[in-house]
Amino acid sequence: MYYNKKYDRTGGLFEGKFKSEHIDSDRYLKYMFSYIHLNPVKLINKNWKKAGVKNKVATIKYLNQYIYSSFPDYVGLERQAEKILERKAFPKYFYSTKSLLDEIFEWLNYHTFS
Repeated sequence: MYYNKKYDRTGGLFEGKFKSEHIDSDRYLKYMFSYIHLNPVKLINKNWKKAGVKNKVATIKYLNQYIYSSFPDYVGLERQAEKILERKAFPKYFYSTKSLLDEIFEWLNYHTFS
């Protein structure tokens, strides 16, 4: 509001207003889990959803090191930021790190989803 008044403008300062959507099924929640954790991939491969990921191992390594995501916490990597995450609040869809990575690799192998 301050910025808009100061520069005589209106509207949202960034991309837009907050939006939310009700997650009404386990299937959709599992999809959202993968979607959210794969968002950082576009920082290293802008068109990965259409063109695919050529080096999946390097992509997973990048996700493991991306500090603004909870992905490292879910795959069992220890870091200080994990203290603010309540993993027990999320349903246990993945019974092991391998099953979580299998899900992520499945999405990385799938092209043209958005």
